[in-house]
Amino acid sequence: MTDAQNPDYDPDLYLASASPRRAEILERMGVRFRCIPQAVDEQVQTGETPEVFVFRLALEKARAGLAGLDAGRAVPVLGADTAVVVDDDILGKPGDRDEAMAMLARLSGRTHRVLTGIAMVDGQRELTRLSLSMVTLRPIAAVEQAAYWQSGEPLDKAGAYAIQGRGGVFVEQLEGSYSGVMGLPMVETHDLLAEFGIDYQSRWPAGQ
Repeated sequence: MTDAQNPDYDPDLYLASASPRRAEILERMGVRFRCIPQAVDEQVQTGETPEVFVFRLALEKARAGLAGLDAGRAVPVLGADTAVVVDDDILGKPGDRDEAMAMLARLSGRTHRVLTGIAMVDGQRELTRLSLSMVTLRPIAAVEQAAYWQSGEPLDKAGAYAIQGRGGVFVEQLEGSYSGVMGLPMVETHDLLAEFGIDYQSRWPAGQ
């Protein structure tokens, strides 16, 4: 258990996600939190743009998390959603090897967008932020795609790759937020924390 998730602490917020990457980023920031994962329908709605899609899911996760808390709790809930977008198509998590191979082949040697929408709610306010990054992958040979699939990493990753993992060897260029591509942009998260009056930085240890 990390210090930020210690049950003896009063949390700064609840994280409506089971993502270890989002938890890692909050921990790195020094935010005290507890995870309350939420399952929502992640199907793209007809005519929905990628921006609207990530905002909607982030809000739905945050709202669902808030609804599951005891009445009277004043701690906000943070939701987030990330989409890999190429040719205006949203690439979700691959369901099998064939889908993963198709996604990696489509992204190979090209630049794509990564959008992460975040939302924080407390029953009184609902605030959102958007992170947009441009990621260029080098050409990925079929044998590399197969080896990457065998590693197990692509299965639960949007776009079938993880920039913070083995998939980082495919990333040729990044314009934007590294943490946003991971799933929780630090700058935008800080902005929401400030809006809700959460001064997590005052607890940063001196000399570290």
